[in-house]
Amino acid sequence: MERRTFLIGTGAVALSTGLSRSAFAQAKPEKSKVTLGVGGKPLLYYLPLTIAERKGFFKEEGLEVEINDFGGGAKSLQALIGGSVDIVTGAYEHTIRMQAKGQDVRAITELGRFPAIVIAAKKDKAGQIKSAADFKGLKIGVTAPGSSTALTAQYAMVKAGLKPTDAAFIGVGSGASAVAAMQKGEIDVISHLDPVISKLESEGDIMILIDTRTEAGTRALFGGSNPAATLYTKKDFIDANPVTTQRLVNAFMKSLKWLQTAKPEDVAATVPPEYHLGDRPLYLKAVQNSLESYSRDGIVPPDGMKSVMDMLKQLDPELKDAKVDLSATFDDRFVKQAAS
Repeated sequence: MERRTFLIGTGAVALSTGLSRSAFAQAKPEKSKVTLGVGGKPLLYYLPLTIAERKGFFKEEGLEVEINDFGGGAKSLQALIGGSVDIVTGAYEHTIRMQAKGQDVRAITELGRFPAIVIAAKKDKAGQIKSAADFKGLKIGVTAPGSSTALTAQYAMVKAGLKPTDAAFIGVGSGASAVAAMQKGEIDVISHLDPVISKLESEGDIMILIDTRTEAGTRALFGGSNPAATLYTKKDFIDANPVTTQRLVNAFMKSLKWLQTAKPEDVAATVPPEYHLGDRPLYLKAVQNSLESYSRDGIVPPDGMKSVMDMLKQLDPELKDAKVDLSATFDDRFVKQAAS
């Protein structure tokens, strides 16, 4: 039996039955160099990735991870489907979209249990824009069209009685460019993440309308759980590289565990200084606002899966009548193995 075939078999047995776990844990990764796509790495939405990188958790797992930062989550997904990256940190909803199209893409770790997306209006238009019901005809800044920031704003509009196409969605990037777009008046509303939101809020540029950084804010918009960032990849990659997949999940689970006890000062000291957007005290506040949003156990809950599916059915005509096996959108074997 070839070594590669043996390892795949060993991984499958270990993951499905719990047998030979020590042998599986000691097996070398099939692919020690992995390419990962992300849509806006400095955003706190993707903090578990930066922690895994900066704390050396990938190296501890015997992996060399090359990170490609794209303009938004939709572009990361395109890179995965196109084959230029092996794996992605991105919104859970992309797995449902791909399953509906016959593409077997699966999440393998939940990173964010709340979306942590904030929708805010330009401060000097606060009198005109009081809720999502007032978004018709406006310009809404998002990380990139088609990304989760756009989806969340569209969902808020639909709930308020508008159509998802009633506003113009403009990609403003994930850092200083997003801040500048609001300050220059290029957009009326922003649907974005920290530290961008905290920066705009501290400078008095915005008025927050919807805040999903907390459980209460998430429930107010979605009515319950709504999983956010995940680690996802193609089933073909999982099947061919079970040991590599497990090592990746192990690294991210270490990040999530570290974040459960980390203080904002610990995070600020770990990430690259440029992530602070030139204002460290502000970054500390942004981290404090976001710490509640990270996953506690790496598991995408069934009610969260249904919540995202229901949202997509309301927004996307192609998904209105789609039959998607939600259990196929998240493979929990690797998280359970990491926790055992």
